Amino acid sequence: MYDATQLRTFLAVAQTLSFTQAAGRLGLRQSTVSQHVRRLEDAAGRQLFSRDTHSVELTEDGEAMLGFARRILEVHEQATAFFTGTRVRGRLRFGASEDFVLTRLPEILAGFRHDHPEVDLELTVELSGTLHERLASGKLDLVLAKRRPEDPRGELVWRDDLVWIGAERLRLDPDRPVPLIVYPPPGITRARALEVLERQGRPWRIACTSGSLNGLIAAARAGLGVMAHSRRLIPPGLVRLPDRAGLPDLGKVDFVLVHGRRRGPAEDAANALAAAVLAGGERLRHSTGADPSYQAGRR
Repeated sequence: MYDATQLRTFLAVAQTLSFTQAAGRLGLRQSTVSQHVRRLEDAAGRQLFSRDTHSVELTEDGEAMLGFARRILEVHEQATAFFTGTRVRGRLRFGASEDFVLTRLPEILAGFRHDHPEVDLELTVELSGTLHERLASGKLDLVLAKRRPEDPRGELVWRDDLVWIGAERLRLDPDRPVPLIVYPPPGITRARALEVLERQGRPWRIACTSGSLNGLIAAARAGLGVMAHSRRLIPPGLVRLPDRAGLPDLGKVDFVLVHGRRRGPAEDAANALAAAVLAGGERLRHSTGADPSYQAGRR
């Protein structure tokens, strides 16, 4: 019912939110990209994108198709590999940011190991900025992490709001510097938090620094301060601060997959894992055991 080529084109448009950029990524004409999307919409009987001369956005049906497309393409690639007799093998050095420690990433990696038993997977969990540095120096083959606003590299897994979070009982004194709980440099959320506070002219102080997400969560649960965090990945025991706290908007953050420069078996393994991560993207968007008060606020 759904053509694999059309699904790949749809994913490229959904990830770039641009028919022009998707065409450049795929090496197609823009008219061909539009044709693929139109045929997929005809097959689904639904409009997948709302678009005008200035912007392209996924509709609710488009958001649903995003998950289906990733899973369909993953199964398509698995079937192709099975019947052509090609098996992915080799050593794959994969880096994932601390943000995914409390998500379903372990389940995705377990599924990948089951499907590709001949791949020797090495996992590095670090700050997003550090992972990008290691990828650039050739020490990693694939990275799943946040990216800086000015960085165009990477395949978009999802875009999320950055929000201020803290203990439910925490109350900020507007006459005192904002107590911050942050990663050390080159933490991307750290840089964003300091930038927006400086822009607002709001005094701040570092209440806690830790390279470990668990360390930051412990400090936040203890009421030591506030931290900038992905809205969909709020850890248990913490809540989003209300607007009345008066803290500036943190904007959005992109979670992306970025490939290294190695060719051969490592590249094949990286492509296979990237497909598995994209197919499991919905599972990555939510923290395991999200805070009930936060979930109640979303309903």
